[in-house]
Amino acid sequence: MLLLVLLAVSLSPSHSLDNGLALTPPMGWLAWERFRCVTDCKTFPDSCISEKLFKDMADRLVADGYRDVGYKYVNIDDCWLAKQRDNVTGKLMPDPDRFPSGMKNLSDYMHKRGLMLGIYEDFGHSTCAGYPGSEFYMELDAQTFAEWEVDMVKFDGCNSDTSDMAYGFPAMGFFMNKTGRNMLYSCEWPLYVEVASHQKVDYGAIRKTCNMWRNYEDVTDSWASVISIIDYYGDNHDGFSYYSGPGGWADPDMLVVGDFGLSYYQQKAQMAMWAMLASPLFMSVDLRTIDPMAKALLQNINVIAINQDPLGIQAVRLFEVPGSISVWLKALQKGNLALAFLNKDDQGTPTVFTTSFKDLGLTNQNGYNVTEVFDNKFMGSFSLSQNISLSVDPTSVVLVRLAPL
Repeated sequence: MLLLVLLAVSLSPSHSLDNGLALTPPMGWLAWERFRCVTDCKTFPDSCISEKLFKDMADRLVADGYRDVGYKYVNIDDCWLAKQRDNVTGKLMPDPDRFPSGMKNLSDYMHKRGLMLGIYEDFGHSTCAGYPGSEFYMELDAQTFAEWEVDMVKFDGCNSDTSDMAYGFPAMGFFMNKTGRNMLYSCEWPLYVEVASHQKVDYGAIRKTCNMWRNYEDVTDSWASVISIIDYYGDNHDGFSYYSGPGGWADPDMLVVGDFGLSYYQQKAQMAMWAMLASPLFMSVDLRTIDPMAKALLQNINVIAINQDPLGIQAVRLFEVPGSISVWLKALQKGNLALAFLNKDDQGTPTVFTTSFKDLGLTNQNGYNVTEVFDNKFMGSFSLSQNISLSVDPTSVVLVRLAPL
C-alpha cells in the first residue's frame, strides 16, 4: 500500500505550467513575515519597506553564503507602491521616497549579484494594505514588471471576488507569458478559495497556471502556527500533494527560522519539515542580525538537498501517535528515502521512538543504510525487521536519509 501511495504522488500531471521555471522548489528571501508593512523610514530607517532594506538583504545573501547554497530570490511584498498609479500612463509606481532609484535600478542591483527580484501585486482593486491593485490593469502591470526586469510575481487575492479567480489568475499568467520575460508566478488563489470562502479548489487548474501556490493560512512567528501548517499538509486536503512537483509547488509559506517566536529545536523542525514537503524555501528574517545557529540551519546543505531533490515528491504522513511522534516519508532519487520523526509533545523530556522499517511499510529486502541528515552522521545499516530507536527532543525532529543496501 505504501509503495502505491508513493507511486501515485510521484506521477505528477504532465499538463502543467511549462515556462521552464521552478524545476526544484524556489529559494530566496521574502520581506513580509519579518518586516510587514513598516513604511515610516524616518523612525525605522533599517526596517522600513524601502530599496535600502532589499539591497541590504541582497548584500547579506551574497556575502554570508546564502546565495551559494541556493537562496536566489529577493522578494518584495505589500506596501512598496505609491498610493496612486501614474495619472498619465496608468502604470504602477513605487513609493518615491522609499524607492527613489526605481524598480529597474533595484532589479539591476540584484542581477549584478547573481540574484533575482520578486515583486508583489494583488488581483483585487487594492492590495491587502490598501495600495493600488491590478483589477482592470493586469496586462499593463505584467508589461510594467517585464520592463523592470522582475523575475517573480506574487499575486495576492485581497479585495476581490473569489468567483472571478478561476479566470483572473490564469489571465495574469497569460499576460506575464505574453511579455516574453520568464517570471516565476506565485499565486495566492487556493488560499482565498478554500480557507477564506470554504469552496472546493481545482488544483489541476492551479497547477496549469502557477509555479507555486499558497493553500493555507499565513505563517506567523509561533510554533502553534508552524505546527498547524504541518498538520494541514499531513491531512492533505483535496489531495493537493498530487499536483506538487517540478514546475509547480504547494507553498506552506515562509521560513521563520531566526526570528523571535521559535526555539532552536522548533526552528530545526520547521526547516526539516519544509524540506520534506518539497516547499519553496523563502526566509523572512533580518539577515543582518541573525543568530549563527539559525543561519547554520538555513544553510544546512544536507537538509537543502532533500528539499531540492529533483523528483520533487512531497512527503506523506505515515501515521501519528496523538500528542507525540508524527512519522513522515519522502521518496528521493536513486531509490533513496527520507524519514522525519516529528515530536509534537512539549512536556520537557525527549521521546524515545522505536520502530522497524518493515513496520513503517518499507520493502527493500536487504535493508537500508541510515544517515542522520543535519549532521550527516552515519547511524548504521539496518535490516527490514531490525529495530531502530530514536530520541526525539520535544517540539523538534529527527531527520534521516535511507539508502537501500
